[in-house]
Amino acid sequence: MAMNEREQKGWKIANAFGSVKRIESDSYKVKSQSGNGEYSINKKNDQWVCSCPDHVYRHVKCKHIYAVEISLALRTEVAIQRIEPLDNLNECIFCGSSNIMKWGVRKNKFGDIQKYLCKDCNRHFTFNIGFERMKHDPKAITMAMQLYFSGESFRNTTRSLELLGVKVCYKTVFNWIKKYSELLKKYADKLKPSTSDVWRADELWVKVKGDMKYLFALIDDETRYWIAQEVAESKYKHDARNLFRMAKEYTGKVPTAIITDGLPAYHDAFNKEFYTKKEYPIPEHINTIKLAGDMNNNKMERFNGEVRDREKVVRGLKRNDTPILAGYQIYHNFIRPHEALDGKTPAEACGIEVKGDNKWKTLIQNAGKK
Repeated sequence: MAMNEREQKGWKIANAFGSVKRIESDSYKVKSQSGNGEYSINKKNDQWVCSCPDHVYRHVKCKHIYAVEISLALRTEVAIQRIEPLDNLNECIFCGSSNIMKWGVRKNKFGDIQKYLCKDCNRHFTFNIGFERMKHDPKAITMAMQLYFSGESFRNTTRSLELLGVKVCYKTVFNWIKKYSELLKKYADKLKPSTSDVWRADELWVKVKGDMKYLFALIDDETRYWIAQEVAESKYKHDARNLFRMAKEYTGKVPTAIITDGLPAYHDAFNKEFYTKKEYPIPEHINTIKLAGDMNNNKMERFNGEVRDREKVVRGLKRNDTPILAGYQIYHNFIRPHEALDGKTPAEACGIEVKGDNKWKTLIQNAGKK
C-alpha cells in the first residue's frame, strides 16, 4: 500500500537521528523538518495529539504523529537474542566435535558426574559447564544466588539452604556470589542490549567500610536496563565522564537525550564527553527535572529505592569494586521481572531472552563455555 505524503515525511523524520525523542511512554517530542523547533505529541484517550498547526487546525494525522508511530514500529522489530540452557549436549566443549565417548565418572560429594573423551582432540571433559570443580550441586548454588539477591542476608541464605539439605557456612555463600558475579559480569559485557534513545542517570549514597560513598548509575528510560555504574568518593567532585563513556561503549550507540538532576558533575561530564567530540549529533541534556510533569526522574528514583532496599540488608559494602553490585546488576537486568514492563525483565525488553526454568544456571553455563 502506497504511503501518502504526510506518511512519507513521517518516515523521513523517524529515520533521522534525534528527531523523535521519547519523554514518557505516552509523550514524545518531534523536531520540525525545518529544524527550528519541535512539537509535543501525547496520547489522549488512545489517540495521538500533536501541537503542530497541521493537526491543531486541520484535525488530520500529521507527519509528526506518523513519525512517532513509525519509530514505535521500528522499536518492536528488535531481533531477539536467545540464551539457551546447555542441557543434553553431545559435542566436545573444546573442539566442537561430535566424535565423543563416555570415559568413566568423577565422584563428588553430591553424586557421580559423567566424564567424556573426545576422539578428535583427545581431551577429557564433563558437561558440568560453569560448575566445574564445585563440591555442591548447581541447583544449590543458583538457589543461594537467588535468595541473596532477592533480599536475604548471607546467614539467612544458609538457613534456607539447610531446609533443602545443603549445609554450608555463610563464607561459602559469599565465595559463590563473588565467583559467579565476576563471571557473569564478563559475560554480560559482551551482550548488546537494544536500549532506547533516552537514558537516565542519578546517584545515591552507599556505605563502603563505614564511609559514605556514592553509587553513580545509568539506566535506559524505556526498558529500565541498568547500563553502567561506578562508585565515587565524592558526589560533587566526581568526573562522571566515565559513566557516559562506559554506557556508549556497552550499548554501541549515542542517545538522543540524557535525563539527570541538576548536579554540576553531570553538566560538566556531559559537555566534555559529547560537546568536544564531533563524531555524532549532540544529544540533549535534560537536567531541569521536577517531581511531576514530563521532565521527572521518577523511574530513576524507583531504581534507587530498589538498590537501597538491597544495600540495607548487607549493611554496607566492603570495597568500591565489590562483586555484590555487579551481581545485583545481573539480577536486576536478567532475573528480576518488573511490573512496569508487564512482567518482563529489562533484558527481555531489550531483546535478550534467557531460556530455561533456572535462569541463573542458563547464564552461568553460557558464561562458562570455553
